Amino acid sequence: MAGNWKMYKTPAETRAFFEKFRPLVQDAADRQIVICPPFTNLAAAVEAAAGSRIEIGAQDLFWMKEGAYTGEVSGPMLAALGCRWVIVGHSERRQYFGETDETVLKKTVAALDAGLTPIVCVGERLEEREAGRTEAVLLEQFRIGISGLTPEQFARIVIAYEPVWAIGTGRTATPEVAAAAHRFLRAQARERYGEQAAARLRILYGGSVKPDNIKGLMAQEEIDGVLVGGASLDPLSFAAIVLY
Repeated sequence: MAGNWKMYKTPAETRAFFEKFRPLVQDAADRQIVICPPFTNLAAAVEAAAGSRIEIGAQDLFWMKEGAYTGEVSGPMLAALGCRWVIVGHSERRQYFGETDETVLKKTVAALDAGLTPIVCVGERLEEREAGRTEAVLLEQFRIGISGLTPEQFARIVIAYEPVWAIGTGRTATPEVAAAAHRFLRAQARERYGEQAAARLRILYGGSVKPDNIKGLMAQEEIDGVLVGGASLDPLSFAAIVLY
């Protein structure tokens, strides 16, 4: 159950969130909880989550370990801060910052090299869905952005299916639509990496996940968890999702 805070909250607001959130989820022993704040809040989040089962991730990384790359942050830097996860290839990174399937693969490998678990995002835009191209888009994203991983690397990633038309729009893919996309992605994993790898793969759903739709989504066998945006900013709301 992962939360992506995007470009929200200060370190003080981060500490206040954890103060309220930690006691709400302290007994949730049967699920992994990950929160991905902005870079500026990572240290505060790691400190605030210490001693709990909540793990911290970043929202992006660069594929080089160090160098003259002004403004970038590397995997080893994130690991040194105490991060264990990182989001790679989020649709907002693709839309606003020129992220491509090729750079997604490079960043995924860099994350794995740094000992981080990457949450690799895939998903189609509204016009692609309306044109009946959902599976073609997912196939291309998987083929270029994921299938270059070795079997050992693939075993350490998580995939998030995020239909771009459902992110921050209030429109949610129905549980059935989401499950169909997850099923297609798992079939690609089966074809490339084999039955066992596909069965072990965790695929999260992201796109306007809220407390009132989490049960329907998680009732689908193909959906292994969620990547939550806006609803993860409020401790009560995110706790309701985590504990659904």
